[in-house]
This record gives sequence, structure tokens and C-alpha cells, in this order.
Amino acid sequence: MRLDSLRRSTPFRLAVTFGLLFIFTFLVSGAIMYRMLSSGLEHELDASLHEMNAVIASTYAPNDMEDIVATLTSYMELQTTKDGLYSLVDSEGRRVAGNFTATKMPVGVHTVTPQELGLPGFSKYRIEVTKLGQNLLVVGQSFEDVNNLLRTVLVSLGWAAIIVVSAAIGGGIFLAARAQSRLDAVARTMFDVSNGRLDSRIELQGRNDDLDLVSMQINSALDRLSGLVEGMRQVSADIAHELKTPLNRLKMTLDEAGQDIACAADVSGLLADARAESDKINSTFEALLRISQIEAGARRERFQKIDLIDIVALVEEVYVGVAEDNGQTFRVVAAQSANVLGDKELLTQLIVNLVENAITHCPEGSSVELSLFSETGQAVVQIADNGPGIPSSERERVFRRLYRLDKSRSTSGSGLGLSLVKAIADLHSAEIKLSDNQPGLAVEIVFVSI
Repeated sequence: MRLDSLRRSTPFRLAVTFGLLFIFTFLVSGAIMYRMLSSGLEHELDASLHEMNAVIASTYAPNDMEDIVATLTSYMELQTTKDGLYSLVDSEGRRVAGNFTATKMPVGVHTVTPQELGLPGFSKYRIEVTKLGQNLLVVGQSFEDVNNLLRTVLVSLGWAAIIVVSAAIGGGIFLAARAQSRLDAVARTMFDVSNGRLDSRIELQGRNDDLDLVSMQINSALDRLSGLVEGMRQVSADIAHELKTPLNRLKMTLDEAGQDIACAADVSGLLADARAESDKINSTFEALLRISQIEAGARRERFQKIDLIDIVALVEEVYVGVAEDNGQTFRVVAAQSANVLGDKELLTQLIVNLVENAITHCPEGSSVELSLFSETGQAVVQIADNGPGIPSSERERVFRRLYRLDKSRSTSGSGLGLSLVKAIADLHSAEIKLSDNQPGLAVEIVFVSI
């Protein structure tokens, strides 16, 4: 990935933002820690100085200076002026004991420079001045050890900051590059799809992270899109194939009518045939339009509580006689009510189409049974017959628009009946199951009951 592309990428900007936030947090916390450590060391220095001053002062006696002088001498032998300062001066300002001569200064604790004490060096001193009778006791300790420790801490924090900054920048670039590469894969897939390669899919990393979840959703949408586009191609081909024959017949009929008109012959029969072919073509397009409207959900606002037993009773009333005329038996088994949410007209159309299909495609002497029963949270409508059935390899295809098992088109029908059934079932969130009735076919529609 080029650097300019990386700088423009959202993952890199997020990584830099969080990296800067992390660095800022580290620096602030480091500064707070440094300040707390400095204050703590100064407090410890004051406590040590006060304790040392108290020990030395306790050896003072107004008429006996020997003990305090010996104590100061002992401390001086253990430390140099760079580490500790000790001075006992009399009322005239003369040094009685110690490693430097203290000038007159107020009683208390002070921070002074070496120059103020007449000493070489640059490290400041913390001193405590105590009045002992007419004498002045000055005890001091250098900040050099404290400064050395703070300097070490500061250097350590500096190196830590460099490491943190490097890790934040390097890690940010690494993570941003990985995330951007996955986003680029999404972009490439969408580019391929927009250029007609509908089989292109985003490769999943198998981590089940947010990018994988988004990729799975996009792949699912692309699967759906691919199926819809393929369905449209298939429908277009089926429409062309299905309408080619009636359009040719219509053309031939009109040509023949034109020749008969030229011969002054009667063409009323030919015009009736042409009108019938035109009506058939129109009905096919109307059915296709109706299926499209149903699939678009245009009828969902008309949903209401429907008792399927009323629809089953209506179908029984109409089709018992139709089956008898065909030499068939039609029987209804509906033990109880089954309420669903839906469009009564469309649900009636669904059951009617299935019953008509069974009656139309079953030979004389066949039996057709329409059943309605309820299960836990479900209402099931079943249409079973003992006719020729549908081969298992064709059961998914029969729901395609204009698809017919009779490839020769010798039987009546447009191949849209089951497509309409599938569209109505999908609108009502119902499941259609085709199974072997041994012999014949069993169609089961499972609704969610209310």
C-alpha cells in the first residue's frame, strides 16, 4: 500500500488518533509520576535532615560543648561537603565545629545554592538552622543524590516515551495496513460485481470479527443479488421462449386473415382465434405483473386476521363439482380453525392454484385431498394427490416463472401458477414443502399461526 493511500485511509487515521491519545496519556501520567516522586524524595530528604538535626542537637549542653563537637566530627568523617554540611558557630560567628562556616541566617529550613554558602559546585542544599543557646547549629544535605535519581527516572521515562511512540506509530501503521487491506478486498469485490462479475465474493479471514461479519452480510447480499439477476435472466429467456409460439401463431393467423380478406372470404373465425391468442398473451403478462407486485410486498398493508377454515370451506364448495366433472374425487379434511395474519384474497388464490394444479395434472379416477390442521404455533395446509407427481430433481425448478414440466407445451397453462403460489407464501412468511405422496405429490404450506 502506498504511503499517501495509507494516510487517507480511515483505519490509519483511527490508529494515529488512538496512538496520539495513548502517547498523551503516557506523557501526562509520566509527568504526574515524576512530580510525585520528586515531592516524595524531597519529603524524605526533609525528614532525614530533621532527624539528623535532632540527633546532633540532643548532644548539646550549655556548659559542655565536647559531645556536640564530637558528634559533628563523626558525621564529617563519614561525608564530604558534597553530601552533607555541618556547622556550629558561636555568637560571634566563629566556627566551633563543622566542615564550613555558616553565615548568619534565620532559624528554619531553607533551600540554598552552594554560592550562598561559599562552597563550590552546582547542586543545591537543603539546610536546617537551629538556635542552641548563643550558638547556631546548621545541618544540611545536598540535592545531588535526589537529582541523580530524578535524572535517571527522567531518562528512563524518555526512553520509554521513545519506545511507546515507536510502538504506537509502528503498530498503528501495521494494524491500519491490515485493516485497509481487508477493506480493499471489499472494494475490489464490489468493483468486480459492478463490472458484471456477480460470482465474486469477499474472502473471509475466519476470525469472526466485525469485518468478517460485515463481509458475510455483503456476501449474503451478493448471493441474493446474483440469484435475482440470474432469475431475471431466466425469466427473460422463459418469456421469450413462452411467448414466441403464441406470437408466431398470432402472426400466422393475422396473415391468413389478411389473405382471406383479399379474397373476400369470411375471416371472423380467424379474428376470434387471433383475439384468443392476444388474450392468452395478455393474461401471461398480467400474471407476471401480479407476481412482481406481490413480491414487492404491495399487499402487506391489507393483512388482517384470517381463519383458514373459511377459505378451505369455500374451495371445497367450488371444486368438489369440478373434480366430479373430471371423474376425480376431491375431499377436504379440516378439523379445527387455524388463524393466520394475511390477505384473504391472496391466500384463497394460493390454495385454489394448488387444487387446480392437482385436478388438472391428475388423470381420471385420481383423488385429491385438501387438509388443514394446526401444530404448535403453526397452521398447515396440505394438498395431496395420487397422480403422476413431480420428480425430485424438478421440485425446486417448478416455482420458477414460466417453467413447465411439459417441455412441449402440449398441455394448457402458462407455467406461472406455482410461481404465484411461491410469491404469496413468501409474502406471508410461509414455508412450502413438496414431497412424494407414494404415489403422487403432497404440497404442504406451513404458516405461523396467531
